[in-house]
Amino acid sequence: MKNAGQLSRRQILAAAGFAGLAALTGCGSGDDGGGDSKDLSKKRNGAMKEYRTGQRFKAAKPLTFSLLHLSNPNYPPKDGWLLWKELTKRTGVTFKRTDVPLSDYEKKRSLLIGAGDAPLLLPKTYPGQETPFVASGSVLAVSEYVKLMPNFRDKVGRWKLDPEVDSLRQSDGKYYLLPGLHERVKSGYSLALRTDVLDRLGLNLPSTLEETADVFRALKSEYPGSHPFSDRWNQPEPGGALLGYIGQAHGVRAGWSYLNTSWDARAEKFVFTGATGGYRQMIEYLRGLVDEKLVDPEGFTQSDDEAVRKLLSEKSFAISANPQELVQNYRYNLQRQVKGSSIEMIPVPLGPAGPVVLGGSRLENGMMIAADALERDDFVALMQFVDWLWYSDEGQKFTKWGVEGVTYTESGGTYRVADGISLMGSDPDAPEDLQKDYGFYNGVFSYGGSWELVSSAFSPDEKKFQEAMSRREELPVDPAHPLQSVEQEQATLWETPLKDHVRQNTLQFILGKRPMSEWDAYVSELKAKNMDQLVDVHNKAYERFAKEEG
Repeated sequence: MKNAGQLSRRQILAAAGFAGLAALTGCGSGDDGGGDSKDLSKKRNGAMKEYRTGQRFKAAKPLTFSLLHLSNPNYPPKDGWLLWKELTKRTGVTFKRTDVPLSDYEKKRSLLIGAGDAPLLLPKTYPGQETPFVASGSVLAVSEYVKLMPNFRDKVGRWKLDPEVDSLRQSDGKYYLLPGLHERVKSGYSLALRTDVLDRLGLNLPSTLEETADVFRALKSEYPGSHPFSDRWNQPEPGGALLGYIGQAHGVRAGWSYLNTSWDARAEKFVFTGATGGYRQMIEYLRGLVDEKLVDPEGFTQSDDEAVRKLLSEKSFAISANPQELVQNYRYNLQRQVKGSSIEMIPVPLGPAGPVVLGGSRLENGMMIAADALERDDFVALMQFVDWLWYSDEGQKFTKWGVEGVTYTESGGTYRVADGISLMGSDPDAPEDLQKDYGFYNGVFSYGGSWELVSSAFSPDEKKFQEAMSRREELPVDPAHPLQSVEQEQATLWETPLKDHVRQNTLQFILGKRPMSEWDAYVSELKAKNMDQLVDVHNKAYERFAKEEG
């Protein structure tokens, strides 16, 4: 511990006024001043002379920026969307789009970047996906230019997101992704149960993992030929959603949120997630449910459609859910097929970790910017535009809801789509859809933001669920520990075989195809695949970065 008179390297740099150099130390996400150290005087074509928080961006002259646009199969892009027309009207900016199907998006993005043909703006990039492009210099070190982005810096500062954003830093101390920012934690998945059946059996909705098992046992007793729980969402890995929220109850990342390494706050070091006691406890819990025939073993491999069919035909009475699927799929179709049916999604059942949510979940997918953007004479305008559209309150409300009086109305903080327009099934008989016909509520643009905005389209079910989850304690964010390029290359070679082995054996243990008595052998197999070396690289990077910060 430093004594009171000892200055850290960060303090020395800050006191000396070297804002640009200080950005390299990995401090102060919201205060990076790298823009000051770069001569941008010849890159202000179309830029606003005065641009600040809360002010709409309006280009000084018409501008066109290229955009990689994910084509969602639920609302494929149309040139005639009001989104495009109104965006140009408000900002003077037109997009030159490269539309890419969801199924091919990551591969196409990599190919375009590798060939040097990438559009300027590369959204829908999740934290960590930018790392492979850093060493080649293909993407911009955006942390050097957030000085040009007052809305981004304002939200990072007010919402105290510096630790999360700092976790994106690479070995040079810079970060290359502008993440989506959430004011509060937003949870996605949990368990949904047939409440009409529970009511008939005198059962309450469970709040813990043990209560959940007891409810399943009661359902099994009443319907011995059923599996009370039959699941879905098995792509790209079996039990992706289920393992995510059951893992959270045990304080570990699993399923879709799995990472090979995770921070152990008590030990103050990184550990291998798939070999921890919490991960084993998660497996043992699910293994017990399968052994008692409370969980359908096919639920880890079957299609989504098959899982839903079992629910609708009353071969199962519980399924993983998110708030949208609960309303638009399960409840809507159950009520059509099963008279008097009802279904409700519960907060993630509490487990050994207590009332927690995983740390770092206030960051969303975000934006990479191609490195050659810096060569353009309209670079400053580009950064101002990105800041307004993706990070200002006005820009976020626009991309989410559209044009007031045309696509929505708002009164007292309550939003409502206009008559004749449906949003994610809110009015199945409406002739138009906010996403399909207008382009708003588009995942390329609409994510993150203030809790007021994020919750503005919540159904009553989701509002209840999110309010309950937002009161839980957020587990600590993994500390920044950027790997050097050589370390990153080596770690990448180890990561995939290790993750694949964890994924395969997690399923084998849960389904009883591998006895839990072989857990130590499984850990030895991970060691043979360089588990210890991978953890060691991350811990050395953490120690190095912490020492550099002072």
